[in-house]
Amino acid sequence: MSEKNTPIGHPMQRLRRLRQSEALRSMVADTVLNKSDLICPVFVTEINTERTPIASLPGVERIPLAELAAEAKRIQELGLKSVLLFPVVDAAKKTTDGREAFNPNGILQQAIRTVRAAAPELIVFADVALDPFTSHGHDGVLSTDGQILNDPTVAALMKMSVTLAEAGVHFVAPSDMMDGRIAAIREQLDKSHFENVGILAYSAKYASAFYGPFREAVGSGARGLDKKTYQLNYANVREALLEAQYDEDEGADMLMVKPGLCYLDILCRIRQQSHKPLVMYHVSGEYAMLKAAVEKDWLDEKPAVYETLLSMKRAGADLIVTYYAQWAAAHLFL
Repeated sequence: MSEKNTPIGHPMQRLRRLRQSEALRSMVADTVLNKSDLICPVFVTEINTERTPIASLPGVERIPLAELAAEAKRIQELGLKSVLLFPVVDAAKKTTDGREAFNPNGILQQAIRTVRAAAPELIVFADVALDPFTSHGHDGVLSTDGQILNDPTVAALMKMSVTLAEAGVHFVAPSDMMDGRIAAIREQLDKSHFENVGILAYSAKYASAFYGPFREAVGSGARGLDKKTYQLNYANVREALLEAQYDEDEGADMLMVKPGLCYLDILCRIRQQSHKPLVMYHVSGEYAMLKAAVEKDWLDEKPAVYETLLSMKRAGADLIVTYYAQWAAAHLFL
């Protein structure tokens, strides 16, 4: 039909044809969310002997070591493929230099061994940072005048990474944002004959306001602790691209952007420059906001969670760390 004979209001291209049913919409979807895309954070505590709810993270609990095997089995049975372990450390073991982090029999090292034995199909990631182990709550060693010392911190993280590898971790996940730590950890792991232990680098971790519930969960200090001298300025894009490129060049196997929803543009930009697997962290504050809105009956949880997680996949994430992992596995993939 020629253009002059085309009736007004009857376009040749009707994009709605591909939206007519759920089956059709699913068939032509260019972004897909799978259980295997989700990494489940787990807080392992040596403080409590029972599961303890985290008030600011509804539905999330601190898991004592005695309960961890059962938790790992549950996660595996839900069809999830991976966990990211965080320690909740006894305050009596915290020091200014965080030396408990590289105790071969520390809570995190024990947790890795427990998960590997109880749920051998799970991929185990473990957080590498000093903040759960320091009395001041910072991710690094402090100088006498209150400065975060980069190189002494990296030396501690190297020791910590080796003890985690000895415990059986699949991936260490340095979240500290010290300069040069990826190359140093890679070199130390290789020297210690752990060439097959991978590194998930927190490459673009911003000094965000959305970490408050997490800091409560691990007991790392005041919500407003200022980490702006080592975490990224949220006004910057190019700096994040440099950090990601440096981490890739230094041997990182995966790159992370953190937080999630406010930094989809950063993830998209890194996706354009890197062919490495990319991870986005749907952080505690973002999770808590969704939960609060659901509890107020302002949002319907299932579609809101699915849309949120899918947006991260659409922006370029291969994997997503989310406190919704277990809930999503039970509710979104029926």
